[in-house]
Amino acid sequence: MGEAKFVQVVTTLDDRDAALALARSAVEARVAACAQLGGPIRSVYRWQGAVEEADEHVLVFKTTAAGYPALERHILDRHPYETPEIVCTPVLAGNPAYLDWVAAETGR
Repeated sequence: MGEAKFVQVVTTLDDRDAALALARSAVEARVAACAQLGGPIRSVYRWQGAVEEADEHVLVFKTTAAGYPALERHILDRHPYETPEIVCTPVLAGNPAYLDWVAAETGR
């Protein structure tokens, strides 16, 4: 396993329809090969000095490491949160045919 050529990117949204729209727009823009929507989950976090709780939906995007900046920009431009979670995790290994598909679908 060498340097990661592929990544998974996670974000959360409090509205299922908004999450689905973000997933669809990222795939349509080819900044992600696919996005998986999960939830609802219950998030507990500190925001502006108070501990908050909220139901959220998790989006997991698959893209190339080279394509991450474009996906991050896409999420930031469309995300309703003031400070959205955007966490990028390297994919160190995977099914070569699947990773080839990710590369082909993102045009990279």
